[in-house]
Amino acid sequence: MDFGKVKNVEEVNFALPPDDPLTNELFELLGAEMGKGAVQLHVGGTQWRNKDWVGKLYPKGMKEADFLTHYGKQVNTIELNALFYNLQPKHVIERWASSVGEGFRFCPKFSNTISHIRQLRNVEQETDLFLDHMLSFGVHLGPSFLQLSEAFGPNRAQVLQDYARQLPRDFKVCIELRQEDWFGGAKGSAVVKDTWRSFRELGIGAVLTDTSGRRDCLHMKLTAPVAFIRFVANNLHPTDFLRIDAWADRIKTWIDKGLREIYFFVHSHNELYAPELFQYAVEQFNKRCGTDLKPPRLLNGGEASKLTLF
Repeated sequence: MDFGKVKNVEEVNFALPPDDPLTNELFELLGAEMGKGAVQLHVGGTQWRNKDWVGKLYPKGMKEADFLTHYGKQVNTIELNALFYNLQPKHVIERWASSVGEGFRFCPKFSNTISHIRQLRNVEQETDLFLDHMLSFGVHLGPSFLQLSEAFGPNRAQVLQDYARQLPRDFKVCIELRQEDWFGGAKGSAVVKDTWRSFRELGIGAVLTDTSGRRDCLHMKLTAPVAFIRFVANNLHPTDFLRIDAWADRIKTWIDKGLREIYFFVHSHNELYAPELFQYAVEQFNKRCGTDLKPPRLLNGGEASKLTLF
């Protein structure tokens, strides 16, 4: 993902902002109910069909048809961007679901016809088709996410709220906003606040995007009892590991307050290095959050083992 890419990573302040008041209100409102059940922590990436991972995540000689099954044994979720461009037939989705283990979750992206081409207008049929197909994932379906374009601002807040209200309440959705005026700008502040609160009213999550050049998208608002984090790394730059450390500490505080469902997706401008970050993230979450995920097994150690920082 090139969204928020910068030339000089060293100049970026990667410190995580404090939790937004909406997050604190969520914990207070949900109270003891938030702390029931085991923590469901999911760590993964955005693709499984990556031939560059052969010899690193996948054994040499493995057939591409077997990549998903092996991927599902290494991590326990995927941010499924492929459906954004091409909604697959149900039988394909069912085959994907049958290729992974019990705890694995697919988090599909709403189609671009809905989000970008028609901008949420007159998309009832397309939405019904998407929702119907996603049910083919069965127990392996995690939250679906709706990413809006950088041009979709608070001037379209009513369109967004109307669309969100027509989604089924039992279908988990997280929404990613990108236009700058959604994040602390004076323009449209009343409708901005109303929109964020409508997410909480409807049980819709807010995607947190941690990328170098758009720190405003790291708004730290939890509007539903689920954290959906899109972590955009910089090809194993030392700050990638420090940022994961900070996320592990923050997620620990959320778990202590009762959060039980977390998704952490590793993006990278060069996806070659994503497996190293899968491994490091799982190790740090286990260490700091008390979880017991099985870290991916990288063949030949991976590139991270060669860094002097570690």
